[in-house]
Amino acid sequence: MASLPLYKESFIKDSVEAGALKFGTFTLKSKRVSPYFFNAGLFHCADMLRSISSAYAHTLKAHAESDPSFQWDVLFGPAYKGIPLAAATVDKLAYLDLETYGKKSYSFNRKEAKTHGEGGNIVGASLKGQKIVIVDDVITAGTAIREAIEIIKAEGGELVGIIVAFDRLEKTPSATDDDGTSRPSAIGEVRKQYGIPVLAILTLDDVIEYLRSLGSADDLERLDEYREKYRASD
Repeated sequence: MASLPLYKESFIKDSVEAGALKFGTFTLKSKRVSPYFFNAGLFHCADMLRSISSAYAHTLKAHAESDPSFQWDVLFGPAYKGIPLAAATVDKLAYLDLETYGKKSYSFNRKEAKTHGEGGNIVGASLKGQKIVIVDDVITAGTAIREAIEIIKAEGGELVGIIVAFDRLEKTPSATDDDGTSRPSAIGEVRKQYGIPVLAILTLDDVIEYLRSLGSADDLERLDEYREKYRASD
């Protein structure tokens, strides 16, 4: 397998250093017992925010270069976690390629609509008539992303993509979680429902490939077993 792009390797290293990516034994909200845990909420220091926003920027740029039809105007960060991610990522994109991304905008929603001044619940660029990419940390059940999509639709924007920090590549939980039933992931369901690309800086496959390059046998074996047990069908 080809080695990971440098920006992915750097992001994995920074994630481990920040404690955002940990290996061990973790009980998830779904009750699954996972050999790893990813928490993008820990990227609150300046150097870590720079790391994650740079990784978002490189991921968007790489996808646009591989698919020239992928065009967008506004990076939308759903309140609250998406707000700093959208702003910082637009800044990093302009740093990477000012000519292409210097006029790209960011926008976010208020939790409660403003009742004075101009009113409304959107801060930053208007979404009306614009091609929008949502930036968020993860998609778990897909509920928060669908709420963001409804906001964009109500504001007259066109959703053309979503980008998240991490894709676990595992099937959605169910009451019979360990019965071996094939099911898609939450990201796969969103991708299929809306017919748009859903990008991720990192996937479980990337982490496993990184551990393989380090020769981390114990963690690698546990992640491989977990991936096979809960692999999504998409």
